[in-house]
Amino acid sequence: MNLKKKIILAILLILVIATASFTWLLLGSGTNFSEDKKAIYIKTGSDFNNVMEEIDRQQIIKYPGIFSFVAKKLNYPKNIKPGKYVFKKGESIYSIIKTLRNGNQTPVSLVINKLRTKEDLAEKIAANFECDSTEIIQFLYNKDSLAKYNLDTNTVMTAIIPNTYNILWNSSAPKIFKKLWNEQEKFWNKERKQKAAALNLTPKQVYTLASIIEEETNKEEDKGKIASVYLNRLETGMELGADPTVKYAMRDFGLKRIMNKHLSYPSVYNTYQHLGLPPGPICTPSPKTIDAALNAPSTNYLYFVAQPNLTGYSNFASTYQQHLLYAKEYQKWISEYLKAKETK
Repeated sequence: MNLKKKIILAILLILVIATASFTWLLLGSGTNFSEDKKAIYIKTGSDFNNVMEEIDRQQIIKYPGIFSFVAKKLNYPKNIKPGKYVFKKGESIYSIIKTLRNGNQTPVSLVINKLRTKEDLAEKIAANFECDSTEIIQFLYNKDSLAKYNLDTNTVMTAIIPNTYNILWNSSAPKIFKKLWNEQEKFWNKERKQKAAALNLTPKQVYTLASIIEEETNKEEDKGKIASVYLNRLETGMELGADPTVKYAMRDFGLKRIMNKHLSYPSVYNTYQHLGLPPGPICTPSPKTIDAALNAPSTNYLYFVAQPNLTGYSNFASTYQQHLLYAKEYQKWISEYLKAKETK
């Protein structure tokens, strides 16, 4: 074999090896982290340099030079899509570029449990999504935005059903709220609406009633009975006299005991000062609590007070005289309990 052929064969061999090596680097494991998964967040308006900075900061790519070269060849710098992207350990560079270029985001799981105020909701969303709390608060206090949903600044939280919601990270405040609203629409099915109507209440009013119950107890067995107390008070024209509404009015959620001095706090949410339900909920009640209100048993109860123990259950009474006896039992027990704690 002459020299010329040897040179050609050597070049071809080098090309084959180079191609194979490049293919292996492109399609083999290209990640540079030890965790099973890792996420990057590409902000709205990011350019390719911003993406590379985020990839470098999170140590996603083992071979950033190859990533950059291939990404440019695939025209990714002109097709950057914001969002949250999660990559598995061992993914190839090609797979990562394809995911980013196609905008295949991993949704954020927004877990909503009990929230009390619009500010709490804004903080929860801002901690999980690109939009900031200012944008969210502006939406929640915007009368025109809320009017589209037949809501106002008092009733807006009735749109929030505690659950887990999968939402794209770069969603705007209006889009996030619409997602929550749509789920609320599904929750209030025909059967629940009929049960609310049978109580002479709207779904918003049932939600508000349930929010008070949610703050009164965490005992599922007592929720229906507490609902019956408040429904009976509404029917007879009594003040609801719900202690949690005073805490909400004062925005003092750490208040342990409601004293007489607290009962006169001026607020439309203070149910010692105003008849009927407050103008909106005082927290986001669980679906179970809403259903407890909708399925409240028929009772003659008008009063309830904590039992003299630490179980969290209540004693219920139909007359004020019986209620006073239960209340005295509790007051005696709590005084002795607190005194015993002080002497320890």
